[in-house]
Amino acid sequence: MSAVGSWRDALAAWRIPDEVLAGAEDSPWVLPRHVFTGRTDEQIAHPGGASFTAAHSALVPPGSVLDIGAGAGAASLPLADRATEITAVDTDQQLLAEFRRRAEPRNVAARTVVGQWPDVADQVEPVDVVLCHHVVFNVAELGPFVEALTAHARRLVVVELTERHPLTALNPLWRHLHGIERPTGPTYADAVAVLAELGIHPDVVRWRRPPRAEHPDFTTLLDITRRRLCLPRSRTDDVAAALAELGYDRGTTPDLGSSGDDVVTVTWRP
Repeated sequence: MSAVGSWRDALAAWRIPDEVLAGAEDSPWVLPRHVFTGRTDEQIAHPGGASFTAAHSALVPPGSVLDIGAGAGAASLPLADRATEITAVDTDQQLLAEFRRRAEPRNVAARTVVGQWPDVADQVEPVDVVLCHHVVFNVAELGPFVEALTAHARRLVVVELTERHPLTALNPLWRHLHGIERPTGPTYADAVAVLAELGIHPDVVRWRRPPRAEHPDFTTLLDITRRRLCLPRSRTDDVAAALAELGYDRGTTPDLGSSGDDVVTVTWRP
C-alpha cells in the first residue's frame, strides 16, 4: 500500500466505536479555546523551539507568512518582528478573532481566512514562509494538503507535529475505563513517508517542549477528558482516579489529546 493510503487508513482507525459514542452524554469533539490562546500568549512572550527558529531564519529579509490551522496565532505571531504580513487560516472564527486581537498591538498587517485547507487555498496568494502546526494528524487526504502548502511557499514550509498522534495520550484511559485498545499510529515518520512519496525530502528535527499547565484547573482537565472518553458525568470520579494513577493531579493540567511534549519540526523548500 502507498504511504498516502497507509496514512489515510491509520487515521480512519481512530473512529470511536458506535456503541461507545452512543453512550456519550456530551460531544467528545472538544475544542478548548483557552488552551490555544494560552499557547499563543506563552509563545509570544517566550518564542522558541525548532519550528520558530527555522521560520524566523527564513524571514531574512522580512517577508510574508501564511499560517494554516492558525488558531490564535501561536506559530505566526512570534514572527511579527520579521513578518511583513501574516495570513491566518482556520475553521474557528472565535480563534481567528483572538488572532486579530493579538496581532493588532504587534504592528503587523494581519488577514484572516475562515475555512478548511486546501479548500480555501485559492483565496490566498503565495507567501514567503508557510506554517502548519499541529494540524496534519487531522488530515486524512495528506497529499493534496501538502501540495497546496508547497505551492504557496516561496522560501520555506514549516510543519510542526507531535511524534505520535496526540490522542495516544488518552490510550491508557480508554484501556482502563472502557477496556478498549486504541490505535498507536500514525507517527511523524509516516508523515515523512508521505512527503517522500510526493517527492519531498525534508529536514527533520526532533525536540522536546517543556511540560506546562494548559487548563486553568484540574476540574477543567477532568471534564474535558471525560468528554473525550465518551463517559457520562456519573463516571467523573472514575476518570479522576484514573488520571491520578497516571500522575495527573490538581497541580498538573496539560491538555491530553491536542498536543504533546515530544515534537518534530519538518521543513522543506519549494
